[in-house]
Amino acid sequence: MVVDEPHRHSSERPRDQWIAVGSIAAGTFLLVTAEFLPIGLLSRLATDLQISEGAAGLAVTAPGFVAAFAAPAFVLLAGRADRRLIVTVLTAAIVISCLISATAESFHFFLLGRLILGLAVGGVWTFAVAVGRRLVSSGSGARATAIISAGISAGTVAGMPVGAVLGEWIGWRATFAATAVLGVLVVIAQLCFLPRLAPARAIGVGGLRAFARIPMARIGLIASGLVAAGHFIGYTFLEPYLRGALRLEQAGVALALGGYAVAGIVGSFLGEQLAVQNIRRAFVVVSALLGVSVLAAIAATGTAVGAIGMVMVWGLAFGAVPVCVQIWMFTSSPDLYEAGSALMVSAFQISLAAGAAIGGVLVDHAGIAAAFIASAVVTFGGAATALLSRPSWATTHDADSPLGKQI
Repeated sequence: MVVDEPHRHSSERPRDQWIAVGSIAAGTFLLVTAEFLPIGLLSRLATDLQISEGAAGLAVTAPGFVAAFAAPAFVLLAGRADRRLIVTVLTAAIVISCLISATAESFHFFLLGRLILGLAVGGVWTFAVAVGRRLVSSGSGARATAIISAGISAGTVAGMPVGAVLGEWIGWRATFAATAVLGVLVVIAQLCFLPRLAPARAIGVGGLRAFARIPMARIGLIASGLVAAGHFIGYTFLEPYLRGALRLEQAGVALALGGYAVAGIVGSFLGEQLAVQNIRRAFVVVSALLGVSVLAAIAATGTAVGAIGMVMVWGLAFGAVPVCVQIWMFTSSPDLYEAGSALMVSAFQISLAAGAAIGGVLVDHAGIAAAFIASAVVTFGGAATALLSRPSWATTHDADSPLGKQI
């Protein structure tokens, strides 16, 4: 499907177009907030469900593994279905997942809710940015990508502080229930503001293979997978790091995570500005900064202010990663962007799940510092992959796109 095609809804006012993009961004925010809520609630989940903190990390890994297989399956099954219907149904699945998690009496039932969330993760990540780019003019595609990616970044960085703060105030069950209520509002907004969006063509297995054969696409998938794995080796256990290594009380944890969240949102738009100039350089810079900030956070453990400052730099760097990855996939082949999004989700989610699992093993057997060091090393590997590989991308580009530049 050509996702950055000439604007199909010229009869709509520009404000309505951006409100529609905003409803998708709200959906991505909801999705990723729900995905990462357990990270901010890890200690409480482990206590209430009578499991170790390392085992509780499965609440993060389980959706990732499901999403990795669901993403390409959704592309193949979606055919010519209305993308508006697909997006709203997947958002409703987030609501169902949160309700199951809120009422779970055992860890196994809790995981059932997380597996349903994994289906939503695979689908929303695959279609959200592709749909968002179609809602606006071709020249505004990068900004639509940044706004929707800001929802992803905001959810990534807000899920933990929201979980930590609300978990303290109202308990982890009520936190998941409140997220479900927010989800209902997002579904209503999407039904009200999203227009019908039939795809230009269906994507089959051949489309997935064609995208995977593009050298630039393969490099992006490998590099982003390494960065995702590196990030989540450490990020999954950021809340225990703040409470344990830095010995912060609840107010200090909330302050640190809040700073991380704000920095991540800023990072999304910084990533857009860097990516439209030179996508390879942007990806390498933000990935390297991510690795450096994780190491610096460990090095600054003795100084709470310095460590919190490095955590904020961490948030800034990772906030730029989703938008850089999405723009890299679009730059690799605009004509196969849905296929690229699906493969990117698979690579990213497998890496997320693997990273969280590796981090759990390291935390349980060697401590948080070891997990953070491993996090930085793997992240540097992703930056090096992008830096040292230089094949060209597909030659099919939108003439109005600012992304048709040498990378």
